[in-house]
Amino acid sequence: SGVKALIDVGRPFLDYVISVLADVGVDEVCLVIGPEHDVLREYAARVSGGRVTVTTAVQTEPLGTADAVAAARDFAGEQRVIVINSDNYYPREALAALAAAPGSALVGFDRTALVERSNIPADRIRAFALVATDPTGLLTDIVEKPDEPTLAAYGEDAPVSMNAWLFTPAIFDACSRIQPSVRGELEIIDAVRLLIAEQEPFTVVPAAVGVLDMSSRGDVAAVQEALAGIEVRL
Repeated sequence: SGVKALIDVGRPFLDYVISVLADVGVDEVCLVIGPEHDVLREYAARVSGGRVTVTTAVQTEPLGTADAVAAARDFAGEQRVIVINSDNYYPREALAALAAAPGSALVGFDRTALVERSNIPADRIRAFALVATDPTGLLTDIVEKPDEPTLAAYGEDAPVSMNAWLFTPAIFDACSRIQPSVRGELEIIDAVRLLIAEQEPFTVVPAAVGVLDMSSRGDVAAVQEALAGIEVRL
């Protein structure tokens, strides 16, 4: 999905994504790219060196989301990393709360707020992964593509995931120990489930905000309008 992040919304969409990360204190960004994505390599070199150092890591083959995260292992070293989709714009307050969480964490997005404030159709939001928590707010499971009975059982207030994660370096070892899913891919959610089973706590950070989605060129007008008042500083 990397090249979608460069779609022009007055300036490249990724400019906004990186600027808001800098706003919450991130000063190093790594773009995980395919071997063919020279345009993203050039982009990283062009925008790096201001508030943020931007580098790339290559995912040799598209083997799944866990494999993409594993590509950033050398970049992360011993530090925690925020992992997000490059074609989503998450607002500052959600990322600030995520960055402030202890250990590992996930943003749990409020579905009503997403429907009202995102450019994402409600039927797509209904298909987002449900986030299950224990009474203390720790993640217990993620239910992907929930069916209607599952949605009903969890209730309208159950938060959803939009892949805004904070990981400790333990994630990289977990990514190396999972098996491909039924889709034949190495999935980050399976690596998270493995860590949860091994008692690694994941804080679910609640956020009642909208998220902008750059799925296709058809999203440009809505995204451009929503970003119009936001200052970019790279």
